[in-house]
Amino acid sequence: MQPFARHDSIVRRIWGDADTILFVFAGSAAEFALNRAVDWLFYTGKLPADPLGRLFSTAGFAQDIAFVDEATARRSLDRIRAAHVAVERERGQAIPAWAHRDVLYMLIDYSERAFELLRRPLTGPERADLYDVFRRVGEGLAIPELPETYDAWREDRRRHLERDLSYSDLTAELYGRYRRHLGWWRYETLLRVQSALVPDHVRRLLGLEPCRLLRPALKAYRAMAAVGLRPLVHRLLMPPATLPHIRRLDHAV
Repeated sequence: MQPFARHDSIVRRIWGDADTILFVFAGSAAEFALNRAVDWLFYTGKLPADPLGRLFSTAGFAQDIAFVDEATARRSLDRIRAAHVAVERERGQAIPAWAHRDVLYMLIDYSERAFELLRRPLTGPERADLYDVFRRVGEGLAIPELPETYDAWREDRRRHLERDLSYSDLTAELYGRYRRHLGWWRYETLLRVQSALVPDHVRRLLGLEPCRLLRPALKAYRAMAAVGLRPLVHRLLMPPATLPHIRRLDHAV
């Protein structure tokens, strides 16, 4: 059967690596907290109640799409769309189309940013491939008005960032939940990763200071991973209960 994402797609390389996925969600956690539609997260309660659990369930959905055939991916997208409709029905209002685009856009952007921070910049064809796969995800979720090309998306992404983000009481509350679930030193590590990942506009809104030591630390991590010490670093940096979930994020590509 035809795969949803080609076997050589950069999407499979990005979303088949646990480290990259964790960085994608570190960036997304920052931007989620600033979004003008963050009240929807508090309405369902799932992300504020269990940020790490929500990370792994969302990553599972993404991998169910990236590593399966077209028909199976479409069924997964239908389930996600049905879940959104159920929440809308319960609340009695629709999730704004711009909010759906914001979520899709941040996954695209942080996929690229995380891969660049951990590995290397994407090539032009890889950027086009990344956007094409996620645009088809958006179409499967019935998200309207998606740009046709990567370059057009970059411009729309900039507009969404400037229009849809602001610091609010819910931003502070969500960050408080992150700290409670991670503990203070893992939380401080999250802030440093976010400072290197997020766009300047997001960094300014959150008051994140750039961390000059992060890139040297990542270089050291890559050297440790090359000699088989990656699991040890995961044990040091992540809560013990998450380690089996992290291992399951790695896919052979």
